[in-house]
Amino acid sequence: MTAADRVLLVRDGTFAALTAGGGITGRRGTSPDGLFVRDARHLSRWELTVDGAEPAVLVPAGSATPATCVLTPEGVRDQPAGYAVFREQAVASGLLLERLRLVSNRPGGITARLELTVDADFADQFELRADGRTYGKGDAVRTAEVRADGVEFSYRRGEWYSRTNMTAAPAPDEVTTEGTAHRLVWELALPAHGSTELALRVEARPDGGGEPSKAATPGEAAAELSADTMAFTGRAGQATPNPARPADPGQATPNPARPALEAIRAERGFGDAQRNALSHACAQGLTDLATLRIPATGPKGEPLKPPAAGIPWFLTLFGRDSLLSSLFALPYRPELAEHTLLTLAATQGTTYDPFRGEQPGRIVHEIRHGELARFRQVPYGRYYGSVDATPLFLVLLHEHRDLAKRLEPQARAAIDWMFKDGGLAEHGWLVYDPDPNGLVNQNWKDSEGAICFADGTQAAGPIAVAEAQGYAYDALARTAQLAREVWQDTACADRLDTAAADLRTRFVRDFWLPEADFPALALDGTGRKADALASDAGHLLWSGILDQARGERVGRRLLRDDFFTGWAIRTLAAEQTPYHPLSYHRGSCWPHDNAVIALGLARYGLYDELLTLTRGLLDTAAHHDWRLPEVLAGYSRTDHPAPVPYPHACSPQAWAAATPLALLTALTGRPADSGGGGA
Repeated sequence: MTAADRVLLVRDGTFAALTAGGGITGRRGTSPDGLFVRDARHLSRWELTVDGAEPAVLVPAGSATPATCVLTPEGVRDQPAGYAVFREQAVASGLLLERLRLVSNRPGGITARLELTVDADFADQFELRADGRTYGKGDAVRTAEVRADGVEFSYRRGEWYSRTNMTAAPAPDEVTTEGTAHRLVWELALPAHGSTELALRVEARPDGGGEPSKAATPGEAAAELSADTMAFTGRAGQATPNPARPADPGQATPNPARPALEAIRAERGFGDAQRNALSHACAQGLTDLATLRIPATGPKGEPLKPPAAGIPWFLTLFGRDSLLSSLFALPYRPELAEHTLLTLAATQGTTYDPFRGEQPGRIVHEIRHGELARFRQVPYGRYYGSVDATPLFLVLLHEHRDLAKRLEPQARAAIDWMFKDGGLAEHGWLVYDPDPNGLVNQNWKDSEGAICFADGTQAAGPIAVAEAQGYAYDALARTAQLAREVWQDTACADRLDTAAADLRTRFVRDFWLPEADFPALALDGTGRKADALASDAGHLLWSGILDQARGERVGRRLLRDDFFTGWAIRTLAAEQTPYHPLSYHRGSCWPHDNAVIALGLARYGLYDELLTLTRGLLDTAAHHDWRLPEVLAGYSRTDHPAPVPYPHACSPQAWAAATPLALLTALTGRPADSGGGGA
């Protein structure tokens, strides 16, 4: 099963990855299937046979909820199948629900034999990845107990205890074991041209989790999901933002460059077709953002629903991802920003823990609830290995001022971290050291080797990546405004303004590559410039750390053929030694990366380039049924007439889902501009 073949059902931090026929095979690697809750697979086999064989799939399950497919036993033209199975599935919080309706095609009564093989391996998601790592489990024990109406699977390791409870109505006629799996058998009588039903329910009860949903049928779960999604996506009868006008005219800051933008749009023919495409992409993006929201708690224990990063690997809170997704969506769905800020404030670092990178004031990178995190076999239970989540927290807080007073202590702690442990006071830059137990790189390009020189050599720490300096500059300038206008602390405001201005001045001096007329990707621990030409430079336009002339040159450079594929801007310019179109961060294309660049192009008045980039991204969305994936391969339009998929991409993925909203903001005028500097 490839990522394109799987059926995904998602709700409240629970997701099921199924085959087109509604099954689960125990697949591992790049596209695992199963029922997942709190980073563990609670259902690893769910394999249906009819009359002793795998059924034929007449109608595969689609993306609608509930997912429905049509199955039949084996048959031939002259002896067609005696009945059909209409399979309906949905998930709710901690729950998979299924309804099988068998419909007879015969004029006389028949008996259908259904067998369902069920297992729960309770595998941690880190075990399922195809990276060759293994983890000891000590005294872990898996058991299963047959009940009158199903089977209960359990997993215990020390104090860790998780269960999966599967029930059926009617109860199975027979239950047999097959290794750790159980085979449930039904002999179902079908009257002439009549029907019968089988209802299945799987409750996941992970260690530390709450009670599963009380939904009773797939239809009921689907109705709850639909209502929740519409409550998020719908606004006063308008389900999606309208690209023909600013997102919120009552609050939008007048944009003096708007007439020039409108002229370019008219000249370049950005008309109804493109606006409709953007509407489709925004609608899908909002739907995906609604689906990706997960339960969380705020500083006072209040229930919240911030966006998770993506499926299958990242259905959990990621500081950077949630912050940028919320920033992109802010003019249209400000509640995402509120929930993200409060959730991150509640998990902000308070002490020193080198194993997980925690430091006072630092904003968390990733939160995991699985077994390996609990037993500290991976550092990601609450992992702080991010150099940029903390300044991005401050940027979003400035844009969501309703919380600025309430979260003043957390904002001040974040500023203190930037100067102390973040490195501004000692090194002059935000820096990180590679974490041998966690992430080697701690900016958004966090794969090993991503922060490199033009010859492909990974930079050594402490590393100062370019875009994080832009975020730091922006955060300092914005927080100075909050200090002056909200906290009434002029001394703090003056200190931060001075630090921001100094950072901006030093940046060009230390990062600029004169021969390339382009900023370095990073500075290594000796101050040497990592001279690979990378898309991170576009983030500097968004933060406003570059002067107007340099910003314009950078923006235009990013739209040349070695960067721009015709679909999107590559993470690394082609024809450099480390470039690889199927590398995670050294030649692939990330929609969210392009969204940040689009906002930067708009900020510097590069409207022609903005429209070129927007067209490419909308064409990409159209090839993916309007759902932008996490990442694309770096092949160009001349290589292939459609975007080439990256084989391990998450989809849906939050900041990719929010990318069309960022494009809408860039095209219609930014509702608010940054607190200082700027273009």
